[in-house]
Amino acid sequence: MEVVHIPSGKVAINGVVYVAAGAGPHPTVVLCHGLPGNEKSLDLAQAMRRAGWTVITFNYRGSWGSAGDYRFAQNLEDADAVLAFARDPANAAKLRIDPKRLVIMGHSMGGWVTALTAAHDKQLLGAAMISAGNMGWLGKLPRDQAVKALRSNGMEALGGTTPELMADEIIANTDRFDFVKAAPQLTGTNLFVLTSDDGLAPMSNALSTAIAKAGGTGVKTMHVATDHSWSDARIRLQAEILRWLATLAPQN
Repeated sequence: MEVVHIPSGKVAINGVVYVAAGAGPHPTVVLCHGLPGNEKSLDLAQAMRRAGWTVITFNYRGSWGSAGDYRFAQNLEDADAVLAFARDPANAAKLRIDPKRLVIMGHSMGGWVTALTAAHDKQLLGAAMISAGNMGWLGKLPRDQAVKALRSNGMEALGGTTPELMADEIIANTDRFDFVKAAPQLTGTNLFVLTSDDGLAPMSNALSTAIAKAGGTGVKTMHVATDHSWSDARIRLQAEILRWLATLAPQN
C-alpha cells in the first residue's frame, strides 16, 4: 500500500494505492467512493489486487481529510486528476501501473462520477457502476426534498459544505449532472452496471436503456437482491467484478 498525494485543482488530494504483486506493469482500477463515502469498498480493492490489479483509492477534495471545500463538480475533476496521475510515466513506473489498461469504478455517488468520467475519457478499458445514484435526478426535486436527501450520515466527513449548498449546486447543474444525458457518449464503453434493492436501480436502468437506444452494445447489467452497500453480498460483488475485469484484461 502506497500513500499518495494527487494534484487536483490547487491542492493535493489523499489517496492510497493497492499495488499488485509482481513486476508489472499491472492493469489498474481507479475506485471512487460515494457520498460521503462511508462504504469505501476497500474489501473490493483487496480482492482486485489479489487478482492482479493495482487499485487507486482516493478522497475527493473536501472529503475525509483531503484539502479544499467539497463540491460535486470537483469530484468529477478529481477523478480526471487521478487518471492523469496514473498515466504520468513517473508515477506509472513507480507504482507498476499500466497506463494503457485503466478502468474506473464507483459505488453510489461514485457510480455517477464513473459514468460522467467514462463519457469523455475514451482511453479507458471499461467502467463499472455499483448501486449508482444520479445527481442530476436529485436536481429535479423540489429544493427542500433535495436538501433532505443530501442530509446523509457522515456529513462531518465533508468540509466547506452543507446539504443546502450541495442541493443548490445540483439544481444549478441538473442537465450537466444527469448521467442519462451522457448515454450517447457511452455507446462505445465497456460498462458494467450493477443495481440492488435500494430504490436507485431505476436511475441506472434509465442509463442502460438510453445507451442501448443510442446504439451501444457494450453494457452488461446485473441486479442483486441486497441493500445499497451490498452488506450481505460483498463476496458476490467481488466475484462478479473480477469476472467482468477478466474479460477486459485477462491475467497471465
